[in-house]
Amino acid sequence: MQERRSEGGRDDENCGFFFSQTLRWSNFEANFLIEERTDATMSGRVLETNVLVLNRFYMAIRVVNVRRALTLLYRDCAEVIDNDDGQFIGYDFDSWCELSQLASAQKQPEDEYIQAVGFEMKVPRITRLTRFDRMPAQTVRFNRKNLFARDDHTCQYCGKAEPTHKLSLDHVVPRSHGGGTTWENIVCCCLRCNSRKGGRTPQQARMKLLSRPIKPRFNLLMTHSIDDPRYASWKTFLQAAK
Repeated sequence: MQERRSEGGRDDENCGFFFSQTLRWSNFEANFLIEERTDATMSGRVLETNVLVLNRFYMAIRVVNVRRALTLLYRDCAEVIDNDDGQFIGYDFDSWCELSQLASAQKQPEDEYIQAVGFEMKVPRITRLTRFDRMPAQTVRFNRKNLFARDDHTCQYCGKAEPTHKLSLDHVVPRSHGGGTTWENIVCCCLRCNSRKGGRTPQQARMKLLSRPIKPRFNLLMTHSIDDPRYASWKTFLQAAK
């Protein structure tokens, strides 16, 4: 394994506060990636896919691309968290490289690899910041996309999951009754239930909400990738974050 040198030290300022900094990619790229290879375009696309970032206490805080996640890993700011038969295990940069070489002999359909010097590196899907223990302040945008994500694309009256084009949004307390357009008064609703409820309250329509609508505590964009097999391992941490 080649000797590594950390850029700018290994303290919390350089590792933990990565949200407002532009981490340099040059060291990792120069030492381990071969840009001239015929598969460089494929590796480049994979480097822009997603990695879930956890803080020190295994709480989901951000989604970054593979390029940034590997930079954090290379600089000893983070470790890879990988699911091994239902158990989550942490790997530093060197041990992840070793695991990648073993895993590449029996690749799984959901796994992706990038070409490094002399071997293929398995793309991590979860990393944990080893010294960052905060929950960064995040504002969840109030929009249709995030409302559907909060409610798991499931009608909050009948419990039926539907594709987006078969869903609508319902004011629990209708605007004609003084209800506001807020996180706490809007729910995901199938077209049939929306028509049945009309401009009435749930009590008036004799319909019961499955759960009380609330403003989510974390960035719902994290949840949009769960159905992709590559990001299946995120589910454990995202459910805990809700």
